Amino acid sequence: MIRICQGRRPEIHPTCYIDSSAQVLGDVAIGERSSVWMNAVLRGDVNSIRVGSCTNVQDCSVLHGQRNLYPVVVGDWVTIGHNATVHGCVVGDMCVIGMGARVLNNSRIGEGCIIAAGSVVPEHTVVPPRTLWAGVPARLRRELTDKDRELIREYAQNYLDYVAIYLKDPPQAL
Repeated sequence: MIRICQGRRPEIHPTCYIDSSAQVLGDVAIGERSSVWMNAVLRGDVNSIRVGSCTNVQDCSVLHGQRNLYPVVVGDWVTIGHNATVHGCVVGDMCVIGMGARVLNNSRIGEGCIIAAGSVVPEHTVVPPRTLWAGVPARLRRELTDKDRELIREYAQNYLDYVAIYLKDPPQAL
């Protein structure tokens, strides 16, 4: 559901796919060919949320800012895995935020990074570009290879393909 909140209407590029069960409200802008999947929440009620192009926000993920302090900014070609929380932070282009990961206030995830599934990136953490972070709390594990970067692109491309499938033959309620 796309909703106005506090007089602000989400700005969603017409090429986006927003599942009918998703909640997108308030000060949210989503770039072309991006997608927001089942039961995901982009809650632009207390700060802005900006999502780039060709980015996917998967099932049950939450994007939310910190009131009067930290917006959410997500780059292009980003995959935000199922059940992830992205709160008041910046995620650079070509990143993967793994399933169940938490990226907390005022963190900055550099371009081309992977935050492993289940990881917690603490507040105020700066993650250098092209690195893999994992754990609770998340710590640098290694630099990424060209093959890793190809996988990041492939994950995002998969979701562009899924959008095409859903638009061609949408699921039907029984």
